[in-house]
Amino acid sequence: MAKAVPTVSESRVRKESPERKADTWTEHAYLDLREDILSGALQPDARLKIEELKDRYKVGPTPLREALSRLSSEGLVHAEQLKGYRVASMSLRELEELCDLRSMIETEALRRSIENGDDEWEDAIVASFHKLDRLEQKLANGEQINHDIWEDRNREFHDALISAADSAWLLRIRKQLWDHHERYRRFAKALLVQYPSSTVNDEHRTMMESALERDYKRAAEAMRAHIMFTIDLLRDHFQDQ
Repeated sequence: MAKAVPTVSESRVRKESPERKADTWTEHAYLDLREDILSGALQPDARLKIEELKDRYKVGPTPLREALSRLSSEGLVHAEQLKGYRVASMSLRELEELCDLRSMIETEALRRSIENGDDEWEDAIVASFHKLDRLEQKLANGEQINHDIWEDRNREFHDALISAADSAWLLRIRKQLWDHHERYRRFAKALLVQYPSSTVNDEHRTMMESALERDYKRAAEAMRAHIMFTIDLLRDHFQDQ
């Protein structure tokens, strides 16, 4: 029997403001649409109708079309000839490919960072880990946390780990893979009673400690397991579809 698609909260709709400049309409539309796609507020394969989006985001049709075109170039939205746009679909096969590619790219970025990282790089890792760990420890103790803040701190920690990589192209490709993988990870989070789990927290700590010790092999193994964990969380869901 197929598992239910997780419910999600309503989109955070921006309010119209007299101070809002005309040249920011497309950027706001892009950011709001992108967030709702990544979070699952806009479901996979959902038809994106301009009239409905106008009401949802309080923005005109031209900025919306420009935002949709931009999201289409990123692969988060699919353009259909004569039919408009749809949210990109999701599948186990795509997730496996994303995890494989992200693992290769991100561990290479980690390797370069471990080779090049200085004291500031180490300080950034420690600071970002402690902010993330405080939230994860609260969750482990049964306390409620703000998951939007956790998402921000999780990204900050991962960004800090690979921030000393000496390749703008490597980091650019890594960001694109992160964004697509994040969509699946946040989908997995909505299916679970408790997320992040103790496994996720342990992997974060291992990555932090081994990076500071300049132990690339151990850090890379933890990172690979961390990335591939999303497949384990979602395999049954996709196979039941």
